[in-house]
Amino acid sequence: MSIFDKLVVATLPLVPKIIVGKVASQYIAGETLTDAVRTVQALNRKRLLATVDVLGEFVHERAVAERDAEEYIDLLSAIHREQLDANVSVKLTAVGASIDPQFMRANLRRVVEAASQLGTFLRIDMEDSPYTTGTLAAYDELRREFKVGVVIQAYLRRSLDDINRLLDGGPANFRLCKGIYVEPEAIAYQGKQEIRDNYVALLDRMFERGAYVGIATHDDWLIAASERLIRQHKLTPNRYEFQMLLGVLPRMRDELQARGHRVRIYVPYGKSWYGYSTRRLKENPRLAGQVLRGIFKK
Repeated sequence: MSIFDKLVVATLPLVPKIIVGKVASQYIAGETLTDAVRTVQALNRKRLLATVDVLGEFVHERAVAERDAEEYIDLLSAIHREQLDANVSVKLTAVGASIDPQFMRANLRRVVEAASQLGTFLRIDMEDSPYTTGTLAAYDELRREFKVGVVIQAYLRRSLDDINRLLDGGPANFRLCKGIYVEPEAIAYQGKQEIRDNYVALLDRMFERGAYVGIATHDDWLIAASERLIRQHKLTPNRYEFQMLLGVLPRMRDELQARGHRVRIYVPYGKSWYGYSTRRLKENPRLAGQVLRGIFKK
């Protein structure tokens, strides 16, 4: 990673939106549901699974949260209608968690009920630490009635206690990721290797206790460690899957699939693409450097 690329990350807010959109478009299916359907169909033709997310989070208006809930229901209908091999990821702040917990739960329940009726699996996504407890509580409540999953972030110090508690309550379905939000050291590991080590410890515990796990990472060190655990626990491919972002490391994705693993691609779409895009660019300073280089090519 060059100093140039790091400097670009720091100046992303000054980069014209159109340039960010051009470079980040590889991460996003498009702005419309039609774009998302087309992208998932292309992935399915390659025998890749998908999980689809309607972009938008930290909503503070009830009308917007209700509209987002309806968009998720439209998405579920399209998945069913087009017979896509896909499930859905929902961020709770998109459906009202920043407004009122009860309002959010009512919106979320409508979406989960639609998913259940249409036979599509739904995963509750994880956001930054103020929402961790509420997100896990919503999952714990809904999983008693519906087939739903949740996300665990390896950089949070609390995660081992969280998964033990959830697993004590019955079968669980997790997506395990490193975590992308900026959190203080008091609640989150900061070092690259200590996050990796905790990731492996959490994955080992999940496998040990029979959870289904979406192993969400592009880190080749973690992928190798995950494959060792899969062999150690003698798991068949129906007990886990690898998950990757749209447009990121397609060669790694294809190699995982060639080795017999199920691979699911995270497919975001929607008009609220800018915040998601800048977050991904900050995660990948090398790609962010391409943004500035794109300006000079104009």
